[in-house]
Formats: sequence, structure tokens, C-alpha cells
Amino acid sequence: MERIGPITIVEGPNNSKVPFSRSLYIHCEDKVLIDTGAEPAALITIDKDYGVDLVINTHYHPDHTLNNHLFKNARKWINPIEYETVQSIEGIAKGNGIYQEWGEKGVNVFQKHLPEEWVKSLGDISGTYQYETEYVFGDVKTIFLHTPGHTKGYSSPYFPELGIVFVGDFDMTSFGPWYFGTDGDINEFINSGKRLLSIDADTYITGHQKGMFSKKEFHSAMEKYLTVIDKRDKVIEGYVNKGINFEELTNIGIFYPKHMLDKLILKTWERSGIRKHLHRLGYTVLESEISLAK
Repeated sequence: MERIGPITIVEGPNNSKVPFSRSLYIHCEDKVLIDTGAEPAALITIDKDYGVDLVINTHYHPDHTLNNHLFKNARKWINPIEYETVQSIEGIAKGNGIYQEWGEKGVNVFQKHLPEEWVKSLGDISGTYQYETEYVFGDVKTIFLHTPGHTKGYSSPYFPELGIVFVGDFDMTSFGPWYFGTDGDINEFINSGKRLLSIDADTYITGHQKGMFSKKEFHSAMEKYLTVIDKRDKVIEGYVNKGINFEELTNIGIFYPKHMLDKLILKTWERSGIRKHLHRLGYTVLESEISLAK
């Protein structure tokens, strides 16, 4: 665990690679933990040594909320948009694209495979925070910036007096931007990425892998990171120009390796992501065919 002033960075296994993520602990009288995707043993140690009275989730995905259930007596907050999402399995399934791609049958299959601890962790969420509003935890000023794109309600906790922002899933990994749920949006992701470059911060902490960037490093990394979107456009349009239809496109393995597309959730995100890029390129999906939108 690394500490910067009152902020401790709690790592997840395997360098916080998905399905884990980093968590932040704010050392203050309010005992605040942001996201719970870190190593469970480390989170338990934080709770034992310092206490956790408030858990704040940047968004609802399991790699950031899975261990909420470890903090039985803490209040749990999430952003106001996704508070509605987590109220039901159907809401979660729709946010992930399950209902869009597979209908009610897909939702039933999805529900059967949900980890019990994640369902419990989401069920424990009982409150919301407001975007763009200054909170003071102890003496640590915190603003939850609304930075949609990864999900509709995604927030980036910003500590203006410390010059720190927790950018989470704007993670600068080689995989590139993730916006594959129904509640993700490519243009919003780009705009939010640009907004994060404009704030007054010296330290950017990501939720996965490399982790910490200086302002200069983050600016350079973001430029490269967002170009992945254009590269995906070119690959998909290249296949369309060869006459490949939508169903065939979804079996190639454009985002995820082909051999992993037998997993329901990855197949769903592959299909949903391809739909988003086709729309961005001006195409409309009609059953298993692709035709240019007029």
C-alpha cells in the first residue's frame, strides 16, 4: 500500500488487473473507502487498523464493488444514476447489454451465474452522492466529477487541494477504452477523457495496472489511449467493406480473443461494442445484415 498524504492506495491482486481494481482509503475522521475491488485481505486490514464507516463506489461494475459486503456496518453510496441500476438484476443485465442482445432468456442465464457476494454488495448500497459538489471528509475536500462513457453514471473522485484525481477505468491499458455495456458511450468516453486532462491535478491514479501517472505522463498516455477507438473503427469498417455481416463480425474476436467468446458476458460485450462502432461509422444493423444509414 502506498500513501500520498491522507490517501492510501490499496492494490488488487495481479497489479489490480481486471477482475480486481485499486481502492482508495481517506485517512480522516469519516473513515472513507472508495471502491472495493482491491485485495480482500488488504481491505480487511484497513478496516481493522483504521475502520471504514463509509464506502463510496465510482460505478456499479463488480471489479469496483465486489467487496462492499466486507464492511457490514458501513454506509454504502453510489452515483445517483446507477443507484437506480443496482436496484434489480434486470437493471444490471440491461446496463451490461444482456437484455439488448439476448432478451429475457439471456437475463435468466445471466442471473444464474452472478456471484452471490456481488449481489449482496450491490444490495447493501443505500445512498447516493451528488456530482460536482464539494464534500469534506475530515479536512479532505472531494468532488465527484461526472465522467460518463465507461458507464452512464461513472464518477472520478477529485481531491483539488491535494492535486489528485482517481480516474479508475480511464486506465491507460493497452486494451483501450471500455464502453461495451448498453450504458457506455464512445463519444462521452472521449469527452470525459478530455475533461480529465483539463483539471488542475498533478497525480492521476488509475484503477488497473500501471496505476499512477504524473500530469505530463497522463496527457501523453491519454492521447495514445483514445487512438485505440479510431483503430477499432478502421478494423471494423475494413471487414464491412469485405461484405462481412453483423453476425460474422461478432465471431471474429475484434475486442476479445475469439476463443473466449463462448462466455456469455464477453460475447455480449463483443456484440454491443461492435454495434456502437457501426453506429459511429454510419451503419445500421438490420437483423444479421449491415446497411448504410442514410
